[in-house]
Amino acid sequence: MRFPPPADLAAGTSSPPSPVRSQPWADAGSSSAERVQRYSGFRPEVQGLRAVAVLLVVLYHVFMGRVSGGVDIFLFISAFFMTLSFVRKLEGGRPLALGRYWLHTFKRLLPLATVVILTTLFLVWWLYPAQDVADFRFQGVASILYVENWTLAFNAVDYYAADHSSASPFQHFWSLSVQGQVFLVWPLIFGLAWLVKRRTGRSSIPVLATCFGVVFAVSLVFSVITTHTQQSFAYFDTRARLWEFALGSLVALAIPYLRLSRALRVVLGWGGFVSMVLVGILVDVQGAFPGWIALWPLLSAAAIIVAGQSGSRIGFDRFLSWGPVVRLGDAAYALYLVHWPLLISYLVLRERTEAGPRSGVALVVLSVVLALLLTRWIETPLKRWAWPEARKWRMGLVIVVCMGLVTATAAGWAAVDRHREAQLEAQAERNNPGARVLDPGFEFTGDPNAPVLPQSMGDQWVGLPQECSGLYRSLNATAQGFCRQTPEVWDPDKVVAVVGNSHMEQYMGALIPVAEEENWQLISVLQPGCGFGVEGQSAACREGNEAALEYLKAMQPDVVITTSTRSELMSGEDEHVVTGLEQIVHELTADDITVVGFRDNPRLDFDPTRCAQERSPDDPLCSVSSDVVLGDHNPAEALETIPGFVGVDPTPLICPRGECVPVIGNVAVWLDSHHLTWDYTRSMAPLLHDTLVRAVQVTPGADTE
Repeated sequence: MRFPPPADLAAGTSSPPSPVRSQPWADAGSSSAERVQRYSGFRPEVQGLRAVAVLLVVLYHVFMGRVSGGVDIFLFISAFFMTLSFVRKLEGGRPLALGRYWLHTFKRLLPLATVVILTTLFLVWWLYPAQDVADFRFQGVASILYVENWTLAFNAVDYYAADHSSASPFQHFWSLSVQGQVFLVWPLIFGLAWLVKRRTGRSSIPVLATCFGVVFAVSLVFSVITTHTQQSFAYFDTRARLWEFALGSLVALAIPYLRLSRALRVVLGWGGFVSMVLVGILVDVQGAFPGWIALWPLLSAAAIIVAGQSGSRIGFDRFLSWGPVVRLGDAAYALYLVHWPLLISYLVLRERTEAGPRSGVALVVLSVVLALLLTRWIETPLKRWAWPEARKWRMGLVIVVCMGLVTATAAGWAAVDRHREAQLEAQAERNNPGARVLDPGFEFTGDPNAPVLPQSMGDQWVGLPQECSGLYRSLNATAQGFCRQTPEVWDPDKVVAVVGNSHMEQYMGALIPVAEEENWQLISVLQPGCGFGVEGQSAACREGNEAALEYLKAMQPDVVITTSTRSELMSGEDEHVVTGLEQIVHELTADDITVVGFRDNPRLDFDPTRCAQERSPDDPLCSVSSDVVLGDHNPAEALETIPGFVGVDPTPLICPRGECVPVIGNVAVWLDSHHLTWDYTRSMAPLLHDTLVRAVQVTPGADTE
């Protein structure tokens, strides 16, 4: 292995950055050409740094299942290069041509991204579980439109988001989406500096330094606060990442004015590299970023960039400037694009949670080879393609075609799936009876080879159609925020309020058909993750439950239905009555409100539906005995001594004959590891009808036998 000679010994290599001048900003008395020269020249060590950063990303993903901080370095470097480019224009008096810049940038980025996204969509169709397809297809579109980070951010805080045991093959597009958004916004700051320079004739450097300094400070403060309060959202939030770009721009502005000794450059280069490698080992990047701790990898990268061309035989820049490393830096974009879908698709195909040493090495080698080929045969030729560059509309056409190919593919695929699902739904009454097969008198006459429904889990959360209004509107803003109702029923036989969390919400799949048949008015006040009690409640849950109880006492429904127990993960012995529910039952029944308590469904440590898709519905690994996940009796039976409380135990319909299985009556029972599908709970309605009708007829103080 031979490294290039030091910069001061190699003919034709870039010399170290210009030393700092004595006057502020080295501006006064400098010619325009001199100012431009400070921001000119190819920097092979920075291109090599891109190679090191992408290798860190790949190696940490494949072998450690962790995040390295390398992505943050990419964001930093992209702002560094963009700033150098625009400052050359500003200080050289050249037009910024922002429109052309935007078109050229996305015309350069989108073709390769389109190839990878379309290939990944094919892999999703071919390899991935059916329940993931709709969501990943949508993420493919979000990726080509540069909004994948927001898609992931809202999924990260959405309680009802699908529970994927495998990561999205498009997840890595979050950083490219943030980058694309900054590519749209950052030039506006340069445009402001251009206006100031045009009016005053002074250098744009102080203006840019002020603007980026403000962005850095405001965004960093925002990032620290939101990382502390809502880290899962902040991780993908563009606003919490702007300071990383601002730091890259500030370093680009400062570098021409720094004078460093050769020894210090060597120390900074090697120290920055060691620090950059250690961050992913010592810090939980995924769980801690992008708050102040993200300064670690960025300052490490800044140290390497500031070190620049040291001119020393032992400088780290010699390695970074080595031809093969620079060429890998040229392919960094392609390597970042391909490594993640390759890794995730391999894990899905092999049904593994991580790659082993041999498969990991093979994945890294394959990723590097594909990246080099894609760069050589797709990215580079398209960069050099002169036809689009001749006219702005041609570059715009390339962008539209790229985005159109992905969106049209996804839309056409979705349309085919919708048509197929509509055909399956039309036959569902006969082919997919669900819980109705548990009726002793049921006789199956459908197609035994019909597909299991639902095909997608995207619409399997139950919900009432409209916000509470009229007689049922709450004056309490907190309660009203959760309050939903069925269309108002004229002179209802019963007003039934459903209260609790998502485990009660899922049972509305069975309640809604019974309510429609029996002329009940249904209302729901449901908070995700907040049982109707005081057990382990957050401040928000306590506030919501207090508001819900206040609403119920004011509205005086005939019946309140909630979950009466809480099951624990794969531990039936811990199933217990919801803490605080007994007191609530006493308060409500004292107001002549009947309380119906549904026993909680089991909470598993795996997703039976995914297991059935990857193996088969009959595979023993996809089922579990109810004795393992629930107690041997319903703990809420103790509450039935309270006049006006009635218990309902749907366990025999979820775990028939003592076995919790993934599919019953050709319908998937489980939405995820601890929620039921709407399709299945709807099929429970005929079997629960008489039980529910009897329960709501009970009045407090009456004999419940």
